[in-house]
Amino acid sequence: MSDIPMQRGQQWLKTLLELTGIPAEIQGDLKTAQSQDGDSPEPDNYWLTIDQTNLTSEQIQLLIGADGSVLDAIQYLVNSVLNLSQSPEEQASYTTELNGYRVKREAEIRALAEAAADEVRFSGREVEIKSLSSAERRQVHTFLKEFGDLETFSRGKEPHRHLVVCPASLEGVRSLEL
Repeated sequence: MSDIPMQRGQQWLKTLLELTGIPAEIQGDLKTAQSQDGDSPEPDNYWLTIDQTNLTSEQIQLLIGADGSVLDAIQYLVNSVLNLSQSPEEQASYTTELNGYRVKREAEIRALAEAAADEVRFSGREVEIKSLSSAERRQVHTFLKEFGDLETFSRGKEPHRHLVVCPASLEGVRSLEL
């Protein structure tokens, strides 16, 4: 892919922040995704990192929000607006980062997934992981996909949707939940 999606993302996010009265530079980084199943290529992921150099701690907290809710909303807007009217081949995936929040949260999510996997293996029962955004649930699904003895699915409706980890032998449970 070209640098055009990266530049569009950087400019759009910079303009959004200027409109909110919090001007900041945006660094871009392309992370090429590896296909999980080998069939369909994953879109490249453009990381848009808000430069915090000239931001106050209050501005950083405001932009991240409670449990990352504002950063998630900004990321949702970036992806929605920039992919609007784009053909599927031209669509890009954007991750918005500030103050290392996404990297730290990814480590927390991985630890949650590993703990749930251990508990399922030990107890033989399903385990629900609550309070995850849809993007975070997708991270857990992707991470635990590599374990053949486990299965994951989501249960409930937003905003009370939860991720469930269960032994792969309980596959019938999933069809009842969907």
